[in-house]
Amino acid sequence: MSLTVAIIGRPNVGKSTLFNRLVGKRLALVDDQPGVTRDLREGSARLGDLAFRVIDTAGLEEVEDASLPGRMRKLTERAIDEADLCLFLIDARAGVTPTDEVLAELLRKREAAVILAANKAEGRAGEAGMLEAYALGLGEPLALSAEHGEGMGELHEVLAPHVARATAAEASREREVLDDPLAENRPLQIAVIGRPNVGKSTLVNRLLGEERLLTGPEAGITRDAISVELRWRDRPFRVFDTAGLRKKARVQERVEKLSTGDTLRAARFAEVVILLMDAENALETQDLRIADLAEREGRAVVVALNKWDAVEGKQATLRELRRRFEELLPQLKGAPVIPVSAKTGQGLDKLGAAVLEMHGVWNRRVTTGELNRWLAARLEEHPPPAPSGRRIRLRFMTQVKARPPSFVVFCSRPEALPQSYTRFLVNGLRRDFGLHGVPIRLALRKGENPYKRR
Repeated sequence: MSLTVAIIGRPNVGKSTLFNRLVGKRLALVDDQPGVTRDLREGSARLGDLAFRVIDTAGLEEVEDASLPGRMRKLTERAIDEADLCLFLIDARAGVTPTDEVLAELLRKREAAVILAANKAEGRAGEAGMLEAYALGLGEPLALSAEHGEGMGELHEVLAPHVARATAAEASREREVLDDPLAENRPLQIAVIGRPNVGKSTLVNRLLGEERLLTGPEAGITRDAISVELRWRDRPFRVFDTAGLRKKARVQERVEKLSTGDTLRAARFAEVVILLMDAENALETQDLRIADLAEREGRAVVVALNKWDAVEGKQATLRELRRRFEELLPQLKGAPVIPVSAKTGQGLDKLGAAVLEMHGVWNRRVTTGELNRWLAARLEEHPPPAPSGRRIRLRFMTQVKARPPSFVVFCSRPEALPQSYTRFLVNGLRRDFGLHGVPIRLALRKGENPYKRR
């Protein structure tokens, strides 16, 4: 995928709808409200036999640089400079607006390669807008309907020579990448989650070494779960920057509901979750709910205490926060709690080491022999209770899968074994096999040792 196409246009012309059409998934949030997209979202697009990279951008507006829309505009202008080709979208039903004319002039000044397309051109309502588009001086416009998939054949025809040229130019470099053994490593998937305005986008920007994601003092800037790829500690990572999670009762707007759903999906697909908290008011109720969410989804968890450079009494504060975390979230006992500063880069090496360590723990397997020797020792140390005078026999134990570590115990009466004894076994597994900081699943099944007669 050597060709990069940036979808450019003013707000609410259908850029995200076209992006979703090209990548074949509903990755970008779409709503009738203008300005839903704020960050740059990248995806792998396919159009027939063409494969290329596509960037969904924020709607360009004439605003002051210091404002939030102004910072969004800077990111979009950066996408224009980095892309090989710009797909400039106008609304065929609204016709050419003064903002469209300003954007066309911007593209000409930057000498960008441009394909002009009039979206929402289905039916007769867009015919007048199509004719007006010629006045922009960017060549013959394509008539599209991203919502209904009309005009994709014509778009394929226009894109094909660009893809062919880019593929030929990059062929030798691709062969070098394929010969590189490091390129075969699958990126480790990380989701950075937390409450609004704790510095998630700033942290990802610091890891990238560039201002790739939109940041600012306003809470709730990030709406989409944006994924970026980077090398960190000599390993490929795919990091998801997510929207801040507020209390469910406070989530009223449709766009915020969509953002919350996007964040939850990112957490489900991640392997390690970095739970980012503001060090000065960490472990609030919402932080605990988010940590519990990651545990229920079976993800490995690393806690990062951001804005640590502003904390006074650092050692005493860190000891207290670690103590409270293990007390309030015993199901994640032993998870690393790392002080960081996304602003200065403090603690990021330790954070990377903790992520790799927790990924290893999350993937850990224990042999069946070790488990059954361990089980025999625990039964001798603390036998299970005997409800109604009848003993419960725990006969055999095995690990059925990792990611997270999941175990099955075969016993005589699984329904009668109290939760307290199950917790005793889980805590023992965590302590004796070093399964700290990851969820542990322990299931009880009725039956004999399945290997007894073999």
